[in-house]
Amino acid sequence: MLLTSSPIEQVSFYNRLFYIKRDDLLHESFSGNKARKFYSFLKGDFSGCHKLISYGSAQANSLFSFSELAKLKGWQFDFYVSHIASFMKQNPKGNYRAALENGANIIEVGDLMPGELLESYVKNTIIPNEKNHLFVPEGGRCQYARMGIDLLAQEIICWAENENITQLKIALPAGTGTTALFLQQYFKQQKYDFEVLTCACIGGDEYLKQQFLELCLDETQHPKILSSSKKYHFGKLYKAFFEIWQKLKLETNIEFELLYDPLGWLTLLEHLEREQIERDRPVLYIHQGGLLGNETMLPRYRRKYHAKLT
Repeated sequence: MLLTSSPIEQVSFYNRLFYIKRDDLLHESFSGNKARKFYSFLKGDFSGCHKLISYGSAQANSLFSFSELAKLKGWQFDFYVSHIASFMKQNPKGNYRAALENGANIIEVGDLMPGELLESYVKNTIIPNEKNHLFVPEGGRCQYARMGIDLLAQEIICWAENENITQLKIALPAGTGTTALFLQQYFKQQKYDFEVLTCACIGGDEYLKQQFLELCLDETQHPKILSSSKKYHFGKLYKAFFEIWQKLKLETNIEFELLYDPLGWLTLLEHLEREQIERDRPVLYIHQGGLLGNETMLPRYRRKYHAKLT
């Protein structure tokens, strides 16, 4: 399976025109930023590989995408998590459910093991005992991701040239920041006046900067991090997130996911309103998929805010 170019739509939101790169429409079961990051695994020759190994959250978007990749390639797939809630085990939903249906081995290693310790455990305890495997860090944060993201950059450049756009702002929220970083690097190297704007959804601005540095020491090639005036904790439910998600769906007729996109849009709009982003430059927002996660997020929001937001 090879990915095809995703469409770009023009929408009006908050009395401003935006372009939306619909990477959520790339493929029925393999879409969004994970499809871009894992493109090299689809296209490359990994004939000696029999098992895919990664780690993260039991509801991570990468869990489902990894399971799809393993299914397509005929690999066994082991995914290590710190904890799986008992309710989720009894009522599988979202990315967890879909990954199980694809045959993923989701291995719980300990409630008290935070992300950094989980990463160390997998790298230092599991990987040395494995053979004929492919190990991919959490969320696809590795150089393998560059091929698919370069392809995304080329699609954006082709579209911009057809639209006679020479200066462009490209916005997307970040987890590890891999997509934003490799996009900005490509535009810099090809000498396009395209600036990538992102915001930290996990761990704050300093954490995101560190993720960039692990993949690229040249800070001149890093994306611009937009700081939010409010502190949000990843995975926590916020009324403002649900409200902007609803408004986006109503005004653009596009469904976004509920973990990253609300903060991405709130932060982007905040900087536009403060005129910290040039208002005369077109803005392209990348829809990175992840909609399967809404299967669990929406019921949580409705339970918490049902009386106020119906």
